Amino acid sequence: METGKPEDQGFDGQRLQRIDRFLEETYLKTGRLKSMQLLVSRDGQPVHYWHGGSLRDDGTPMREDALFRIASMTKPVSSIAFMQLVEQCKVALDDPVARVLPEFEGLGAYAGGGGDIPFAPGAAGKPMRFVDLLSHMSGLTYGFQNRTSVDAAYRKAQLDLSRSAITSDEYIAALAGIPLEFEPGARWNYSVSTDVLGVCVERISGQTLGDYLRDNIFGPLRMEDTGFDVDPSQQDRLADAYAYRPGQAPRLIDKGAQSRLMEKATFHSGGGGLISTLADYDRFCTMLVNRGAHAGGQIVSPKTLDLMTANHLPGGADLAQMSQSLFSEASNAGTGFGLGFAVVTDPARTLIPASKGEFYWGGAYSTAFFVDPVERITCVFMTQLYPSSTYPIRRQLKTLIYSALTRSNAGALPS
Repeated sequence: METGKPEDQGFDGQRLQRIDRFLEETYLKTGRLKSMQLLVSRDGQPVHYWHGGSLRDDGTPMREDALFRIASMTKPVSSIAFMQLVEQCKVALDDPVARVLPEFEGLGAYAGGGGDIPFAPGAAGKPMRFVDLLSHMSGLTYGFQNRTSVDAAYRKAQLDLSRSAITSDEYIAALAGIPLEFEPGARWNYSVSTDVLGVCVERISGQTLGDYLRDNIFGPLRMEDTGFDVDPSQQDRLADAYAYRPGQAPRLIDKGAQSRLMEKATFHSGGGGLISTLADYDRFCTMLVNRGAHAGGQIVSPKTLDLMTANHLPGGADLAQMSQSLFSEASNAGTGFGLGFAVVTDPARTLIPASKGEFYWGGAYSTAFFVDPVERITCVFMTQLYPSSTYPIRRQLKTLIYSALTRSNAGALPS
């Protein structure tokens, strides 16, 4: 991975190297994490790359082209795909979802029941719109929330783990039989909304989600190693995945050499199914920091991306005011939510160095990225530890990266 001279891009190279020492001492030598890759870029130019640990539990060395389960970092990709269809006027953000998914017609909010008791019929309120899916204000949920009878119904239907257990049509049919947590637009709740959005991309485009992404995003951006399956010939590149155990070494939960990711997925999870590489996701982030542009043209227009990275929470609220859900891909205070991304609305309230308008997300295996459109900085971080709430590594990385900045663009911007 070739990088330019950090000083040419407004970074202190020695301070950037503190990141490597911190990750080595804090996470690798202690056994907290087994594998890591990090890439920091500015203006699309890589300025700092580091990797450490091992690809496999047997000590196989980490490799630059390692494949990682990026989980919810799939969501921004699927959201961009849907917005491409909006740009073509094949669908509109305020259209009812039932226009594409008639199974959702009349779907109401929870009114009682659950477990061994049938769900009480909920009165259909405001129709769910596509903007509600993109902003996670749809009333849908995740089974892993473990809070309500609706969550329990998701777990019973295995809606969080549907890669090989269900088809897209079966997935939607199962969801249509479970009430919403709340009327669309009333609250923010981290959910399967982007999985539903992915099915909408399939029905509108007439392609599987994987084929659509290949033709319209991965191909143009040369993201050749990103998809919903791992080719068996490439399984030697797939990193092992682990789960956190308090006071013990991480537990190996998916061996790269034996992973079922080599099997073809029957359901392409737009919310969490992609496998990718550090270099591929950096290309995606470079397109984002360039306001939708890439070497061959536009993936989406600058104004579309502006719309996606605006805060869509009602009244300019932040997640601390709107969310009661379990998630760890964003901080709450000073953070709003756009159409597929968390968005920093008030850097002071986040208590982390940031720029107003910065957008980002992460994945359940502790992967993360952020895009700072003011400083034109992007960062991609890869590892494989579930859950992502285990360590504050995202906050630490942002702190270390911004502490190495020597030239800021913020003062040059109009007030």
